[in-house]
Amino acid sequence: MAVRRPASSVVAAGTTTFDALGVPADMVAALASVNVLQPFPIQAATLPDSLAGRDVLGRGRTGSGKTYAFLIPVLARLAAVAGRPKAGRPRALVLAPTRELATQIEASAAPLAKVLGLRTLTVFGGVKPGPQITALKAGVDLVIACPGRLADHLQAGHVRLDAVQTTVLDEADHMADLGFLPVVRRLLDQTPDDSQRLLFSATLDAGVDVLVRRYLHDPVTHSVDTAQSPVNTMAHHMLHVRAESRLPVLVDLTSAPGRSLVFTRTKRAATRLTRQLVAAGVPAVELHGNLGQNARTRNLDAFASGTVTTLVATDIAARGIHVDDVGVVIHADPPVEHKAYLHRSGRTARAGASGTVITLMTDEQVADVRELTRKAGIKPTVTRLQPGHPLLAELAPGDRTLVPASAAASAGGGGGRGGEPGGRGGGGRGGARRPQRTATARTGGGARTGGRARPERRGSSTGSTASTGSTASASSTPSTSSSGSAAAFSAGTKAGRRHR
Repeated sequence: MAVRRPASSVVAAGTTTFDALGVPADMVAALASVNVLQPFPIQAATLPDSLAGRDVLGRGRTGSGKTYAFLIPVLARLAAVAGRPKAGRPRALVLAPTRELATQIEASAAPLAKVLGLRTLTVFGGVKPGPQITALKAGVDLVIACPGRLADHLQAGHVRLDAVQTTVLDEADHMADLGFLPVVRRLLDQTPDDSQRLLFSATLDAGVDVLVRRYLHDPVTHSVDTAQSPVNTMAHHMLHVRAESRLPVLVDLTSAPGRSLVFTRTKRAATRLTRQLVAAGVPAVELHGNLGQNARTRNLDAFASGTVTTLVATDIAARGIHVDDVGVVIHADPPVEHKAYLHRSGRTARAGASGTVITLMTDEQVADVRELTRKAGIKPTVTRLQPGHPLLAELAPGDRTLVPASAAASAGGGGGRGGEPGGRGGGGRGGARRPQRTATARTGGGARTGGRARPERRGSSTGSTASTGSTASASSTPSTSSSGSAAAFSAGTKAGRRHR
């Protein structure tokens, strides 16, 4: 039975310090080196128990700071024991549902691990498995993995989990949604029964509860907030538009300064909308399950670095996108489920920042969107408008800037299937190609690569060893001309079948 602490035990951000929570001095110094100086509520609530070796069940909405909440105790425990890791026997394991999320976790872990002299490795499909196998044989302290690829290596004998001291399940509810629970259970069965287990989730659905009952021993549960908790710094707007106005409104919003993240329901819609935005003069790239590993890396890097300021993604990528300063999230296609709405929206207003969430809806979508917001527990501002409405300038302030389509396309990272540059299915055509980078383990990280957010499936023929995840402050869009009216552009994509 989980020990449930009263809500009064939750500490507000900025009211305590890592030292006061019991974080070791070398870890405090490592955190300071990356400008992490004060704990967020989920960290303040969970760290005393996780540092003490307790099993912890942490519940908090996306963007609440869960990554450092589990990385701090994991790395602190590893650093407390001297010696190099043994070949093929990592000492700590983090399981994540998507490739993007795994690489973003490693991006947070890498600088801390480097200071502490620890070796980390990411494991997921999408590139050749050879470099990863080599890294495992050389020995790594922390493996951050998607379940399917790790299960492949376990079955092939490239890795054993009997030396794992701490296992973390991140975004456990999303793992359940993606059908990962059987393989997750097989992996957990290979870790020592008396090892520490930390589970972090936005919700505690039935599938997550099964994991808690089976694998966590007398866990302490900390619920800082739930997935439905409204975010005070997040403004929700529903824009009721005509179908033919959809694309001009999107061009208006995405041509404003700053980063915008646009979600569609389908992979095909993401590709089509990206090409429409590029044709309209908006530097944009896409991110979805049809893109290969290298294309995903280039596109996400371009968005994170500010080379392009608009990323068009599907729901499957919603949990893995952790980029600073995303000012606007736009639901070009309203999602089907309220949980998808919340996780999409959680890409902005992260870690105390403010943000705006905009949903476009046509006449036939009004009833569905009304039900969606009711289940999500939000009360949006609803406005019926046409292109040129003054509210658009309020939601995405600043001078609109469009560039020639050729420049908008070359700013992106291109597309491609199976990791082949220029392959089929890519958006941002004609983009400059970055050299392919081979992934290896390293002290405090590894060679930078990206990951597809497509669910990892056991038995996949490809693998990945990577560490990546760049975040950067927003930069202005390269410009050569100011925008005119976008009304001449064709109507936007229609919501199709729920394929991601």
